[in-house]
Amino acid sequence: MKILVTGFDPFGGEKINPAFEVIKRLKSHIDGAEIIKLQVPTAFNASVKKTAEKIKEVKPDVVLNIGQAGGRPDITVERIGINMNDARIPDNLNQQPIDTKIDEEGENAYFATIPIKAIVAGIKEKGIPASVSNTAGTYVCNHLMYGTLNYIHKNNLNIKAGFIHIPFLHEQVVNKSNMPSMSLDTMVEAIETALSVIVNTEKDAKISGGKEF
Repeated sequence: MKILVTGFDPFGGEKINPAFEVIKRLKSHIDGAEIIKLQVPTAFNASVKKTAEKIKEVKPDVVLNIGQAGGRPDITVERIGINMNDARIPDNLNQQPIDTKIDEEGENAYFATIPIKAIVAGIKEKGIPASVSNTAGTYVCNHLMYGTLNYIHKNNLNIKAGFIHIPFLHEQVVNKSNMPSMSLDTMVEAIETALSVIVNTEKDAKISGGKEF
């Protein structure tokens, strides 16, 4: 099995992005699966293009996108990517699409095809806070999640895919009062656990992950 794991470069004035810091630390093999790492730009269109090119090159069985969600206190496994760009700030190419579709001919949304509930359960078993998220936002993270699943769907590929958001690193919140953060070691353990669950899970767990908001 091959798993392509992507992480974004820094954006929004940050000097580092925990997503890329995490993927640099991942083991090259987890439970027999080869882990292929790719940095992608925090940019609309370019992030999807680079991921699609890598999919063509390495032909993975799974694609897992990792992104920073500053302000969230836990590891959040995304349930759905929606066909909408609505950028609160410009991306790293100074693009700021507002209320535009990612793909004018694409589906309104795609659900993740990785076992999101089992991943949350596996991470929590390690003593790491985790939950299912029902929104990946409308910035580049959602753009890449939707774009990856859309590419897989349109090309009829037998590839599972999904997205996991991670919090700020401790060093990113030194001057951000009351902002949650997590250590790099903990986030690496969480993502490696997620990858292990993906390798070893055929059918997702039937456990509650619902929220009121």
